[in-house]
Amino acid sequence: MKRLNAGILANFVAKLVAIGLLCSSAVFPASAKDLLLHCDPSQSAANFTLSDTLHTVHGSFQQKRGELHFDPATGKISGEIVFDANSGKTGNDDRDKKMKKDVLESERYPEISFRPDRVDGSVAAEGSSRAQIHGLFGIHGAEHEMTVPITVKFDGGHWEATAKFIVPYVKWGMKDPSILFLRVGDTVEIDLHAAGNVTP
Repeated sequence: MKRLNAGILANFVAKLVAIGLLCSSAVFPASAKDLLLHCDPSQSAANFTLSDTLHTVHGSFQQKRGELHFDPATGKISGEIVFDANSGKTGNDDRDKKMKKDVLESERYPEISFRPDRVDGSVAAEGSSRAQIHGLFGIHGAEHEMTVPITVKFDGGHWEATAKFIVPYVKWGMKDPSILFLRVGDTVEIDLHAAGNVTP
């Protein structure tokens, strides 16, 4: 009976050690070096959703450039992801022109950007992780501090991240495009997706 119990205990301890080793290998070690995250414009986009009294408008902006430096040991991150404000499309040319001219004033403010400075939460070296990312969101010539939930995934030499957040564009000084009998929301939901290659 004692031998049986000892065998069960040994087996249990072995499993715990194996699980511990597996978990420790899945997270970036404390000695991990900075990672250079290249953003691929063909894999990245900023999609947005705006509701009005008749229906919901969906659109997107194309990425211009992006490069991030991430320190997994400290959570510090720098760099920027930049989108072209003049590339905004909703599937309606007249609406797009009004959005760019009257709301975004994209000729004067041609870029929409996000400049992160830290990631709060553990990020796994392989697979998906959920964390919070803090930084400055730049639009219409001004930057606004925000912290948003993010899902990030590392797979070998590839990375991808998604984040959703609300932009109160009217509160931030942009024109309300509402006209008589047609009211639109004063906030817009942003669904950000970025991906590319990783260089240690």
